[in-house]
Amino acid sequence: MRIIHAMSAPLTQDELEQLADFRYRLRQFLRVSETLAHAHGCTAQQYQLLLQLLGYPGRRWASVAELAERLQAQHHGVVALVTRCEQAGWVERRASRGDQRLVEVHLTPAGRALGRRLARLHRDELGALRAGRALASATTPRGSPP
Repeated sequence: MRIIHAMSAPLTQDELEQLADFRYRLRQFLRVSETLAHAHGCTAQQYQLLLQLLGYPGRRWASVAELAERLQAQHHGVVALVTRCEQAGWVERRASRGDQRLVEVHLTPAGRALGRRLARLHRDELGALRAGRALASATTPRGSPP
C-alpha cells in the first residue's frame, strides 16, 4: 500500500463534503454487502474471495498470493479463508500442472453458483449507488427489521 504525504492546498468545504459523501456511500455499500452475504450463508470476506475467483483476469483460478493481493489481506489470513471456503464446499485446492510448488484455488460448482448469485445482487446495489439512490438495506437502522 502506498501512503502519500502531500503538501497540497487545503481542502475546500465542497471537497470535504464530497469525500464525506463518498465514504458514507462506500460504507453503505459495504454494509449491504455484509447483509447480503450473511443472508446467503457466508461472510463478506468469503463472498469477496468467491468474487475474485469468478473475475480473475484471464483464467478461472488464482494462487493464494494473488488472492491476498486482490483482497489486500495477509497471506496467512487468505490461507485460513480458503480453508473455510473449502470446508464449505465452495473452493478446492489443486496442485499446478506447470509448477508443483504452486497451489491453484478453483471454484466448485456450488461456489460458482453462490458467487454469481451474490454478484448479481451486488450489481443491483452498485447501480443504486451510481444513481445516487438509497441502497436496499442501508436505509434500515442497524438492529431494525428490513
